[in-house]
Amino acid sequence: MTPTTSSGGPVPLLVLDVVGLTPRLLDHMPHLKRLGQSGSRAPLGTVLPAVTCAAQSTFLTGTYPAEHGIVGNGWYFRELGDVLLWRQHNGLVTGDRLWDAARRAHPGYTVANICWWYAMGADTDITVTPRPVYYADGRKEPDCYTRPAALHDELTDRLGTFPLFHFWGPGADLVSSQWIIDATRHIMHTRHPDLTLCYLPHLDYDLQRYGPNDPRSHKAATDLDTALAPLLDDARAEGRTVVALSEYGITPVSRPVDINRALRRAGLLEVHTQDGMEYLDPMASRAFAVADHQIAHVYVRRPEDLDATRAALDGLPGIETLLDDEGKKAHHLDHPRAGELVAVAEPDAWFTYYYWLDDARAPDFAQLVEIHRKPGYDPVELFMDPLDPYVKVKAATALARKKLGMRYRMAVVPLDASPVRGSHGRLPASDDDGPLLICSTPRAVGDRVAATDVKQLLLRLAGLESAAAREEPRPRTGTTV
Repeated sequence: MTPTTSSGGPVPLLVLDVVGLTPRLLDHMPHLKRLGQSGSRAPLGTVLPAVTCAAQSTFLTGTYPAEHGIVGNGWYFRELGDVLLWRQHNGLVTGDRLWDAARRAHPGYTVANICWWYAMGADTDITVTPRPVYYADGRKEPDCYTRPAALHDELTDRLGTFPLFHFWGPGADLVSSQWIIDATRHIMHTRHPDLTLCYLPHLDYDLQRYGPNDPRSHKAATDLDTALAPLLDDARAEGRTVVALSEYGITPVSRPVDINRALRRAGLLEVHTQDGMEYLDPMASRAFAVADHQIAHVYVRRPEDLDATRAALDGLPGIETLLDDEGKKAHHLDHPRAGELVAVAEPDAWFTYYYWLDDARAPDFAQLVEIHRKPGYDPVELFMDPLDPYVKVKAATALARKKLGMRYRMAVVPLDASPVRGSHGRLPASDDDGPLLICSTPRAVGDRVAATDVKQLLLRLAGLESAAAREEPRPRTGTTV
């Protein structure tokens, strides 16, 4: 039977992206666990790489990275000669979005995106996404981007400024997820969108800091579940179907793999120096890697350097496999944005972006929270340097300068990658450590849900699947960078 509301319109949905949620953690989250017990739940197959941007794009388009083009949280933009992570424009995604299909079935279908990625430029009715203010003097202040624009002041007046420094960095904690929950509740109460997408990052933090088995990670799960309870109550009162899913599970790690240092020692990676600091030179390098948790895209400038690159990485402790063209194709990762090789870490290992061989020559951004300047993902940004006895004094001084409106540098991030205890990106070895999908509707899912089936599942839950399938999708192409 196709679900509908009493008015004959689509069933309203609330889709929660609970980052890092696994069956093991569900035991510490009673509200979500009860939702699955009264409704339905199933393991959720993810994609390679199992990272935020790739997984979310698969959920919303129903296609693999080879088709939608999001091969990681960032990649080497060959036309620009630059590594860029955490871009925000939806034009980078290729494919027919969930809301496109829904609107073919039900013109006027409304969508709110609260902090799912690639939100800017998306054809949604309501958008909220983190977006700092970058002042001309170099200061960076917390803020968010909203559409419609008037929603910005409405949310800020009601909830305060978006807590950017609680969203990522050493201070990342429940405060950011609580703000997102409160914003979602407000938007549902005042706008009543047909589809509400809500991104909740809290589990990402302590699971990477301490590992998924640490009591502090279990407490983080319980704290998030408690914060979620009022939102779940609101959804129930409004007659919304709730879907809670995760992009990946975080598993224990103990070994950082310095893949770029291996390429540099082999004479394949080049740097240039300014003011005594070394910067990756991707345009001059014969090979270099864009590290992204447990996956690294290895870009090789010339075909004749492939063998030398393989030789430099073969046998490097912590690398499980190097995917070539056939390997990428087998994992649906054969897109022009992908590296010529893709390195997959062993289960207890993960990739650093580090390319310098002497910490004294590290660039100054290495000790900052600088997600847009580092040529790879850096989970060490979750820590304050334990070897610096003045690190808290430095942080306090920087905050004081910030409050006075002065320029400041929060140089507190360590250059030692060993504290990281959790990571993701590989395909999970077991369902207990992998993502899952929970639905408030009984018997809504079978034994397993593939990431590529999430889009159709949501259309079906909204009562729009058959109508959406009657029309051919209108062409949607993204930037082919």
